[in-house]
Amino acid sequence: MFSMMASNPERVSRRLRISGVPSPRQQEFFDARARFIAYGGARGGGKSWALRRKLIALCLRYPGIHCLLIRRSMAELKSNHVLPFLREYGALVSYSDSEKALLLSNGSRIDLGYCDSDRDVLRYQGQEFDIIAIDEATQLTEFRFSVFKACLRGIRDVPRRMYLTCNPGGIGHAWVKRLFIDRKFRSGEDPSDYVFIPASVYDNKILMESDPQYVHSLRSLPQRMRDAWLHGRWDVFEGQFFSEFDESIHVRSTASFPERLKYFVAFDYGFDMLAALLMGIDTEGNLYVLREYCCPDLTLTAAAERVADLCRGVATEFAVASPDLWNRRQDTGRSGFEIMQGVPGMPPMLPADDRRIPGWRVLREYLAPGASPRLLIGEGCRELIRCLPALLCDPERPEDASGEPHGITHAPEALRYAVMSRCPPPSPETSMGFRFPRPSSSPFFD
Repeated sequence: MFSMMASNPERVSRRLRISGVPSPRQQEFFDARARFIAYGGARGGGKSWALRRKLIALCLRYPGIHCLLIRRSMAELKSNHVLPFLREYGALVSYSDSEKALLLSNGSRIDLGYCDSDRDVLRYQGQEFDIIAIDEATQLTEFRFSVFKACLRGIRDVPRRMYLTCNPGGIGHAWVKRLFIDRKFRSGEDPSDYVFIPASVYDNKILMESDPQYVHSLRSLPQRMRDAWLHGRWDVFEGQFFSEFDESIHVRSTASFPERLKYFVAFDYGFDMLAALLMGIDTEGNLYVLREYCCPDLTLTAAAERVADLCRGVATEFAVASPDLWNRRQDTGRSGFEIMQGVPGMPPMLPADDRRIPGWRVLREYLAPGASPRLLIGEGCRELIRCLPALLCDPERPEDASGEPHGITHAPEALRYAVMSRCPPPSPETSMGFRFPRPSSSPFFD
């Protein structure tokens, strides 16, 4: 419990007493000073209460500060925050339905927003906020997060921070995990800007005392949900498409791979991303991902050059790719296949069997746990290792992977092409050399 000065000058001598004592984790959240602060992990850690308390404290500390509070829908925002705000801090704030904002008498304000699509987030382009709070950040794509990051600016001498609450799972799982859990930063991202404060129901003593059955409910959940919601594990979560993937099982040093392999390439190409995988198959039919190359903004010719570089030094028999590369382009009259195949060093190209659900089923078989996994991934293939466990189930077709977030789909798509190419394994009795089969009328994927 602590007291604050009222923001109204006419009541300047009056102190308002606000009840509630933060847990040690919540206090750590209050004390953090990084530009981007994420709080949560497991459920029941007191994230929403802490977020409201931090926003009201900033509004009182810095008169005239402009905050934005975001959730996926306005209905969720009203039930989870607006009503609790008025119940907890009604003497300090008033709600304006016309402005969709919580207003304080010292000029500070908390705008209330929702973001359920890319169209929603574009409404915020060009706006400026001193503080942005995103509740349930894993429900937002990285693109939407990036737009909000660009809104965190201004000329007043006040803090500029973004506060995020989050649980494992959801469409934004991959980028939240990358930035705050794995701390795998890209060019231009400053590691000191990002802080993650983990919290679980066990840190929330008030909830533990007032509703002990809540912990029992979490303990009774199916294992994947229990691991994510009770223990805050980011490597397993409900809605994960490939729960079979286990980095400790499927990722190895390439030095441990067999020397006797037959090599081919599988790649998924779009101007937004080239994802190419150098594959190997042993005499038992087991698959190995030796190297990867993933890069955006490449023309067809540049992409083919990168694939050729990926194959350099290895007797690569063929490259399997999406069949749409064989469609002729209206602007040139040439297909992507013709352009790419004409690049020196590009292996002979074949159209992939791109059936989605059968392909995912085959890949699931390769990932299935057993005495020895049938698919191993080289530890240097970081993009595939990052994206494969982050794939989500399609909400309309559970047997298919979701196309969102799109940024994590490319490397797994290339791997799906690889397992569906059905490259015959090398014979243990004969030499590794073999001739690529001539095109014929019979399909390669029979």
